[in-house]
Amino acid sequence: MILHIDMDAFYASIEERDRPGLRGKPMVVGGNPDKRGVVAAANYAARRYGIHSAMPTARAKHLCPHLIVLPPRHSYYAQVSQQIRDIFHRYTPLVEPLSLDEAFLDVKHSHLLFGEPADIGARIKREIRDELKLTASVGVAHNKFLAKVASEAGKPDGILEVNPAGVQAFLDKLPVSKLWGVGKVNNQRLQNLGIHTIGDLRAQTPEMLEELFGSWGGTLWDLAHGKDHRTVVPDHRAKSLSHETTFAEDITDVEALRGWLLDLTRQVAMRLRRNRIRGRIVHVKIRFADFRTITRSRTLSQSTDVTQELWDTGLAMLLQNLPLRHRGVRLLGFSVSGFDPTGPCQTDLFDESIRSRQVRLDTVSDWIHARFGSAALTRAAELAHTSE
Repeated sequence: MILHIDMDAFYASIEERDRPGLRGKPMVVGGNPDKRGVVAAANYAARRYGIHSAMPTARAKHLCPHLIVLPPRHSYYAQVSQQIRDIFHRYTPLVEPLSLDEAFLDVKHSHLLFGEPADIGARIKREIRDELKLTASVGVAHNKFLAKVASEAGKPDGILEVNPAGVQAFLDKLPVSKLWGVGKVNNQRLQNLGIHTIGDLRAQTPEMLEELFGSWGGTLWDLAHGKDHRTVVPDHRAKSLSHETTFAEDITDVEALRGWLLDLTRQVAMRLRRNRIRGRIVHVKIRFADFRTITRSRTLSQSTDVTQELWDTGLAMLLQNLPLRHRGVRLLGFSVSGFDPTGPCQTDLFDESIRSRQVRLDTVSDWIHARFGSAALTRAAELAHTSE
């Protein structure tokens, strides 16, 4: 059995925890509304005004003029994320992080020590609440897809188990937009065809879905039937480390996309260093509003876990593959593969002094952020991100 654990309004909940006076007030974590900033997280009070992540902060302020906007503290959120992950590892070594605020856990070998999967999920929720004063939602199922849908259905602060015998009863009534990959454009296409729920889609033939969605149609048909054969893969066993984010609204602004890519790159780089591995191949994934998805890769001359090197490579691929006119980006992802363990590696004579400075910068900044918080040290490249 698999758990999907997703923190509730993670960035915003941390800020409310640390500043109790914010509770009950509409608040977002995001960029400057006067400089094309984007909402990274919204608390539940702000969501009642229609505010959500990836929305321009200026629009959020228009919807709620008295909205409180706080700048993100990414490194601090990463510290809290590690504390949450430490709780996960009390119950299983099979933990696959998806981002700072969610992860899959395989607990099939844990029941003799800790009880049934739902009991383990409840214990984890309780320990997160008692030790960190935060809430999480938990989905329990026999595969990743169902566990993730269950955690979303149980939000906020819920736990929901999908039994194998009840899969179709659980899925069929849900809107078709709950299926991975069905965004705004394709959801509308399905609505126009009279396909409103997962049950409606399940009644279609695989051939019809492949005609609509190409090769992804077969995957949608499997998901509609509750089928997902992917396993939980911990970082140290993974062939690649990745983070991606799907935006609630398509993003057309290049500067906002640069900021999101920087955030994804930092998270991957921190995981590389935490697991003492370096990667040689950098990948950027872009899914446009029309559902067209491209993945671009670049092989480096040597493996790296250096944030700046990964960021430079990923940004170049992003900018090279954004058309001058596009209808917006729905999903952005960043990943690294081609791993080597950390240790001595062949270096470039002329770039070594620059590279050494970047390695020292990552080492020192990781330590300072862990000890004093993210405000103690900031990269110049990150100043642009937080000001947007």
